[in-house]
Amino acid sequence: MLRRNFLRLAALPLAAFGGRAFAAASKSLTPADVTALQNDWKQLLAANADVAPDAKPLTLSNDEWKKRLPLPAYRVLREEGTEPPGSSPLNDEKRPGVFVCTGCALPLFTSAMKFESGTGWPSFFTTIPGALATKTDYKLILPRTEYHCVRCGGHHGHVFEDGPAPTRQRYCNNGVALRFVPKA
Repeated sequence: MLRRNFLRLAALPLAAFGGRAFAAASKSLTPADVTALQNDWKQLLAANADVAPDAKPLTLSNDEWKKRLPLPAYRVLREEGTEPPGSSPLNDEKRPGVFVCTGCALPLFTSAMKFESGTGWPSFFTTIPGALATKTDYKLILPRTEYHCVRCGGHHGHVFEDGPAPTRQRYCNNGVALRFVPKA
């Protein structure tokens, strides 16, 4: 527990720097571009992809979640843990496709929403509409916005206001909380 909180504190300056560095160097998108990405997200979904058909709530017991999820994913999704920065192979994922919740397969982000933040965690500047819910997290004393999958309630990460224009948002996601579904 103490180690996890220390890692979070150590990552804060890096996270803030990484998002700003990307924003300064990124191609400018318009709000209309972001809306189009959100509305057209299914174009990046493979035919017959194994994803949740809707956001109908999925409620399982802790024992059922433990059987369903690998331990690292369980710790993040069900106990609001954090994976070490730089540990996710999804940081380097560049193919077209959709990122879904590891816990319930609800589509959350597309590859077109992903950007390199330099923080060590997969980062996105917007989401698939209706996929995430937020709450305020005070675990590091200062308030942060934590987000969860609306279908299973699994913790994914935190959203910061240092992402690229025009959203200025950085959804900093734990890679173990995501599964990538390539388009082809």
